[in-house]
Amino acid sequence: MNAIPAQLDHLVLATPDLAATVADFTRRTGVAPAPGGVHIGFGTRNYLVSLGGRSYLEIIGPDPEQPEPSGPRPFDVDDLAVARTVTWAISPPDLDAAVAGARARGYDPGRIHPMSRRRPDGALLEWRLTDGETAHPSGLVPFLIDWQVSDHPTASGLPATPLLTLSATAPDLDEIRPLLAAVGPELALSEGPFGLSFTVGTPRGQVTF
Repeated sequence: MNAIPAQLDHLVLATPDLAATVADFTRRTGVAPAPGGVHIGFGTRNYLVSLGGRSYLEIIGPDPEQPEPSGPRPFDVDDLAVARTVTWAISPPDLDAAVAGARARGYDPGRIHPMSRRRPDGALLEWRLTDGETAHPSGLVPFLIDWQVSDHPTASGLPATPLLTLSATAPDLDEIRPLLAAVGPELALSEGPFGLSFTVGTPRGQVTF
């Protein structure tokens, strides 16, 4: 069984049809994701599932109740034909130091941006994250995130499907390994087309996405 990367914050399952993907996740796992919140101005919203500890799964897709955003929606959800795991995030103890360290090792995680959203109960969540503009397009190299004084998303008592494995495939492992090393976490890699997959434990057994 593959080890779970240290400092894992969340996985991003992006979809062009949020309602359909949430329904499919519920059908396959027997666990219904909880509404997360709306990303005002970005045209997306999300649903969340705890993966154990302070790690979670974010299912993100277009929000039909928002007007069309001025730019592309996050994670290029409009360009997807089907739902897929597009990237992941780690939460280092010191975001600024981690970014500086990655740059010193030859990889630029991108600029740090502040963001926020409200949970359905009205509580404000605030965080900083690397924007990913310079990140590897495969999504295999995680972006970095730092939750501010507000609660972490997992603090609200999310439905849970414990994460059992996280792995990736890439056509050139020698290209990806140094980038991962610059950021820090280890990730199980094997040769193949670019892709991320994860397995969770559920009331209906192990399920892989």
